[in-house]
Amino acid sequence: MRKGKAVTNSTLYDRDFYAWANEQAGLLRAGRLADADIAHIAEEIESMGKSEKRELVSRLAVLLLYLLKWRYQAARRGRSWQNSIEVQRIRLEAHLRDNPSLKSVLGEAIADAYREARLEAETETGLDRTAFPATCPWSFDQMMAEGFRPEE
Repeated sequence: MRKGKAVTNSTLYDRDFYAWANEQAGLLRAGRLADADIAHIAEEIESMGKSEKRELVSRLAVLLLYLLKWRYQAARRGRSWQNSIEVQRIRLEAHLRDNPSLKSVLGEAIADAYREARLEAETETGLDRTAFPATCPWSFDQMMAEGFRPEE
């Protein structure tokens, strides 16, 4: 990459990301790799991968929160919680279908998501954090099983 072009690419990258992205896409499609901002393109691709993992953790955290609330606030169970559980399962299935390699990090993602869900459950239920198991009590398959609702 020529030094002048790198400065232009970096400047545009910092000033107008949308324009930079469109320009880089055009350069790549045209096979003009020497003119492309390869360093920033690689950085953005890595960032996209991390974003997909964060989405997985976020969806799992919401599902786990509702499963904890279902288990520990039986008196407040209702159609809304049931539907929230089902919606998260659908979204998780779709996300994993679109990103099947994320299955290789499910254990780590569940652990991260459970820590978040446990804190949220403490806030939303008013129960002390110690009322909930320290680690996730359900396997991924259990969480995703149609009709699974943790009972007392």
